[in-house]
Amino acid sequence: MQYGVSLPLFDQFADPHLIVDLARRAENAGWDGVFLWDHLIREVDLPVADPWILLAAIATRTTRVKLGTMITPLARRRPWKLARETVTLDHLSNGRLILGVGLGSRPDLEHEAFGDPGDDKIRAQLLDEGLDILNGLWSGQPFRYDGQHYHLDDMTFLPRPVQQPRIPIWIAGYWPNKPPLRRAARWDGTCAERRKPDRITPDQWRDLLAYIRDHRESDALFDAVHSDSSPADDPAAAADRAAAYADAGVTWWMEYISPYEFGVARDQRWPDSVVTQMIHRLEQGPPRL
Repeated sequence: MQYGVSLPLFDQFADPHLIVDLARRAENAGWDGVFLWDHLIREVDLPVADPWILLAAIATRTTRVKLGTMITPLARRRPWKLARETVTLDHLSNGRLILGVGLGSRPDLEHEAFGDPGDDKIRAQLLDEGLDILNGLWSGQPFRYDGQHYHLDDMTFLPRPVQQPRIPIWIAGYWPNKPPLRRAARWDGTCAERRKPDRITPDQWRDLLAYIRDHRESDALFDAVHSDSSPADDPAAAADRAAAYADAGVTWWMEYISPYEFGVARDQRWPDSVVTQMIHRLEQGPPRL
């Protein structure tokens, strides 16, 4: 099992200097990945930082950790622009990028308010077409596309990513909703969750992964990414909890370094004391088996 941290880029964590420094500290503390939330705005008036600018900065200050988004709502991105950004970042990081994508949350706030479609069905169509376009452009081969929403003339996108056959793609979704799992089966991993405050249990991961195997046509490695919080003040209990998920087939433990795990409501500013707790949890390192 590998261990990552998931960082929301709001309030104090909108400070790009702090986030780049925390990524360096995470690498030193033994985490295997640093993943950033991808949002434009929040319900409460909070500062928000851009994950892609920060991932580029993090790539220059770290050498080992995987980097990525958890998750990027692909329906509000131009796939060809994202293709160019991700290839450049994959080269900058020497092949450490993972792209997490999904429909995204709060379509009224982060899609419709900016003039983008908020309907789930349309966003799902844009997501699937966007994934096909990313994969085609990353190939470095002549590519054209004629979909319902996107139409691309013949073109060749160079350079290819460092990682082959492509930059890994993780698909988000809420268990037990099946369409995102069928989508994930076509790609490289799933970062499925349940509606908060529930977490997916080890037995549910077994059922989830069995469903994906039934719909998967490739025997390539597939990542199962479990997002949770571990009791760092009790390392043995934390390791036992992670072990139960590893036994169920989970390949990544993603630790939420978030104020919402410390009792802060989503419509509140972050108390400095909670930010201190968040940073301390990151520096304590992962719940390794």
